[in-house]
Amino acid sequence: MTQTAPNDARVSLKQLSSYNPDETLAAMEALLQPLGGMSAFVKPGDKVLIKPNLLSGKSPDKAVTTHPEIVRAVINLAQKAGGDVALGDSPGIGSPESVARKSGILAVVKESGCRFTPFETSVTIHPTGGTFQQFEVAQEILDADVIINVPKLKTHQMMGLTCGVKNMFGAVVGLRKPRLHLQAGTDKAFFALMILELCEALAPTLTIVDAVVGMEGAGPGSGDPVNIGALLAGSHPQAVDTTATELVGMQAHQVWTQQQAIETGRPYTDIHQLELCGDAIQELRVHHFHPAKMTDVNFGLKGGLEHYLKKTLTARPVADHNLCRLCNDCVTHCPADAMKIEHNQLQIDYDLCIRCFCCQELCPHGALKTKQGMLLRLLNMINRKKHH
Repeated sequence: MTQTAPNDARVSLKQLSSYNPDETLAAMEALLQPLGGMSAFVKPGDKVLIKPNLLSGKSPDKAVTTHPEIVRAVINLAQKAGGDVALGDSPGIGSPESVARKSGILAVVKESGCRFTPFETSVTIHPTGGTFQQFEVAQEILDADVIINVPKLKTHQMMGLTCGVKNMFGAVVGLRKPRLHLQAGTDKAFFALMILELCEALAPTLTIVDAVVGMEGAGPGSGDPVNIGALLAGSHPQAVDTTATELVGMQAHQVWTQQQAIETGRPYTDIHQLELCGDAIQELRVHHFHPAKMTDVNFGLKGGLEHYLKKTLTARPVADHNLCRLCNDCVTHCPADAMKIEHNQLQIDYDLCIRCFCCQELCPHGALKTKQGMLLRLLNMINRKKHH
């Protein structure tokens, strides 16, 4: 019998309050049931690549990476559907094996009989019809018949929120990520468009979001775990991200990929365009979710004045020297080469800094903070007064 194609506008939600293995598997099955179950996406013999969020080697309770029990449940169901299942990613910092081990995911991979496939080999693809004419991505992800995208729902210091669309940036191998940050420079809209087009070029088959415990505040690497108690799933990453944005009470203008998707006329950017099923989003919605600090302002000015305002008024990373361990990770990964260790202290050259916040994202010690410029502080004061 021929199966119909998945409904891209359909997003399923399921309440899940803990990572208990049995409860997680049952919730995952219930989550996928309105979408046709895992068998709607995975056919016997398919080469399946599970792409979690493996940002850095933190324990699961830090909410930095996709929780291992979510990964276990996805592997289980993909194998039951007959898939030849592998798992891979390219972390922001550290080797894939080290990050997978510290996050608890490597143990799950070994216990399940799944293959661990770190992203190591880059190949160039040439999408058509977009702004970006080529991307360098992992060969391992291109070899898959089915890509299951399994992000953790977190705030993001540069993009506002990281979920299904942003998680596919992990298909870019290693230090090629900072190179793309440097290409975008301080233009976050341009960087968001690049992420959208990359995700569209790779077209994950299914996106499943770990929002049982998410991250708020200074995400994606140094924020605070927050109980959300939900799983989300859908065949279209943008539809899933629109639902996730609504779930945590953020506005489209706070999420750069969401804003760019709207401005460029992409589908599934309005919650009213979607067919939500499963548990009611009204019952799962998070109140008092703390977004990341604003990191940019579009001044709409040109030339030297725009450069001056961006330099003096926008947010910038600052080092907390009490927390800094001089590990050199931020220096190594800074795409603009704006950081160095001098006189036994981390120094940042703000003339070179492109405000990509890679340093804040990757610092293993949480030693990079965000300092807001005068205009951003003023805007935050105005917003707080509006809500009181």
